[in-house]
Amino acid sequence: MGAAPSTPRLGAAGAPPSPGAAEQMFAALVGDKAYPISSEFWKQLLELPLTLQWPRDRVLQACHAFAQNNYQTKHLAKILIHLVWCLQECTSTTSVSSVAYRRAINAAYISSIFLKFIIENAKTDNWQELCLDIDKSEKGMEKFPAEITVEYFLMRGVLNYIGSVDVSLESCYLHHELLNLMLVLMSTQLCSGPSPEPKDVHPFIDAAMLQDSSIVVSVVRKLLLNFVTRPKFPQNGSHPVFSDDGRPGVLQRVGSAAANFVLLPYYTFNYLGSSNPEGATSQLADNSLLVLLVMIHFRKCISTNESIPSNNTYMGSDTNDKEAQVFHENPYCKALNNAKDIQYDHADVEGNAQDGPVVRLSFASLFDSLGRCLNDESSVLLLYSLVHGNCDFQEYVLVRTDLDTLLMPILEMLYNASRKTSNQIYMLLIILLILSQDSTFNASVHKLVLPAVPWYHERLMHQTSLGSLMVVILIRTIKYNLSKLRDVYLHTNCLAILANMAPHVHRLSAYASQRLVSLFDMLSRKYAKLAELKNDKSHKVISDQMEADNIADDMSTELHIYTDFLRIVLEIINAILTYALPRNPEVVYAVLHRQEVFEPFKDHPRFNELLENIYTVLDFFNSRMDMQQLDGEWSVDKVLEVINKNCRSWRGEGMKMFTQLRFTYEQESHPEEFFIPYAWRLVLSRGFSFNPGAINLFPVEIHLDDAPSSEQKV
Repeated sequence: MGAAPSTPRLGAAGAPPSPGAAEQMFAALVGDKAYPISSEFWKQLLELPLTLQWPRDRVLQACHAFAQNNYQTKHLAKILIHLVWCLQECTSTTSVSSVAYRRAINAAYISSIFLKFIIENAKTDNWQELCLDIDKSEKGMEKFPAEITVEYFLMRGVLNYIGSVDVSLESCYLHHELLNLMLVLMSTQLCSGPSPEPKDVHPFIDAAMLQDSSIVVSVVRKLLLNFVTRPKFPQNGSHPVFSDDGRPGVLQRVGSAAANFVLLPYYTFNYLGSSNPEGATSQLADNSLLVLLVMIHFRKCISTNESIPSNNTYMGSDTNDKEAQVFHENPYCKALNNAKDIQYDHADVEGNAQDGPVVRLSFASLFDSLGRCLNDESSVLLLYSLVHGNCDFQEYVLVRTDLDTLLMPILEMLYNASRKTSNQIYMLLIILLILSQDSTFNASVHKLVLPAVPWYHERLMHQTSLGSLMVVILIRTIKYNLSKLRDVYLHTNCLAILANMAPHVHRLSAYASQRLVSLFDMLSRKYAKLAELKNDKSHKVISDQMEADNIADDMSTELHIYTDFLRIVLEIINAILTYALPRNPEVVYAVLHRQEVFEPFKDHPRFNELLENIYTVLDFFNSRMDMQQLDGEWSVDKVLEVINKNCRSWRGEGMKMFTQLRFTYEQESHPEEFFIPYAWRLVLSRGFSFNPGAINLFPVEIHLDDAPSSEQKV
């Protein structure tokens, strides 16, 4: 009875769609018939409440069909364009209807599912499977800017909404879907190798890097504000993609069973499974942080024969291992590095006006939020990015009088190093190393007294200084590393921090002083054992000369490493005794108490100069002890009484002055090879699932279970 309609019917106007009609709409979306961008089909599709319930294999079939037919239909490009138009509608009026929000959320939600499947299963390096080259002469495309690409149009629309629209009870779900869409859009990085190359193509994040500075600044500011304010979802609120009775529809239910084909359960579990509103609330802040970390650590490598303005590039300095790499400047990283405290005027302290828009927010709120959230590895990476890249924030941290807000969580995590990843331990130590480069910081930590340290279980710590606790935890980390990780880089960082602190030590506690001397004892015993083994090997006849040479080389290298470690520890003790002896009677006591540990090294060519100073101190205080007329046995209190009395008369006579050790942190020549994979490992660790067979950014372990190998979670 008449011609077939061009758009599937949903039923009477105003009535909810029947399951059959809604299923017909999805079948049309993934089918081989191309619907014009101006078709009523898109409006009806995006207003669906998504109440269908499909089994996993049907979702997989739909994804396959969509990807195959997208070459002809270009439905992915069309739904992405409709998403931007929906976002424009949501920003153009002060009062946005719930239908407008639903359309925008559904567009972001559906796009995420099919985009993620195509990205995971793409075979080409330039992402031809996305088919984003839509015909701009098509009816309905009149308002689409002719000179820009779909991916640029999409990123401008999404980023503009994230940066310009405040998170509210009405908009929070849309913000949440857009943040998750951003992670999907940027996940093309997972498919590239660990070292960026000129041939790498990332359509969406490349387009994000080309956005106007005003958008860049607004996005960085909003993502930081989301992290700081941790916006809440409305209690007992209903997500617009849920059905009216609150049950999950097709994409939610299937998402929990086939996580790598849809974005879920990455965020849906927070709607469905979390009875704690705070648990759901934190997800928006956490996702904002993940998006920010991926964006600021992205690097676009370009060919060295391209002509690029020098102020928009930087070069890798290591030209021995690989050809010098040139990178486009990352505007999001630049915006974070140039962020200013909102309490300052728009002109800096020298009176210079800022060049262009600048991220402005409360450093006080950011500082406090970081202190509360540092148990999360993502927050540690943000803190590192700020103290390393943003001079103003680093200076703000250094002048705070409540340094324990940041340092106590850091020290507690180092205390629990066995439960942390090696990358997290590195980041924590590098943060401390950067801060310890400042003499004011080193002085301040010894003035701040902690009433108690409840998480330190080996002994009670009452009224100990923050500096003393730092010394104890750093030495504990060295000992843990020596027994478990055996990582030279970690050792070096711990000792570097201690060396930076040494000249500024003030009233180091008895326990910290004992730990310092016992560290030298432990390293010296390890050194002696290695020297003995090397000597034994040199007297044994090994039939295989190559094997003998390799063993000798390995032992010589390790022995040299421990020689360096011992020298640094001696430098640390020497610096305290040279520059701060009167203020540190407990250090003098610890050295006197264990003076025999230094005896084997008196004539060692690497150590004898430093030991001369230590023995000058020992001779001075031993002679003062011998001069005392004592009734009965020496007690700790009596020894300390003599030390305290003679500390006041100590003039440092006979002490040789050595150049103070001062360690500074410098990034490796190719930091992107560490930070890009690290940022994505953090994303995956938060529940974002991705086909491990498609990941080339870093090695992944593929676990076999009931599902096919292409469907595994990472």
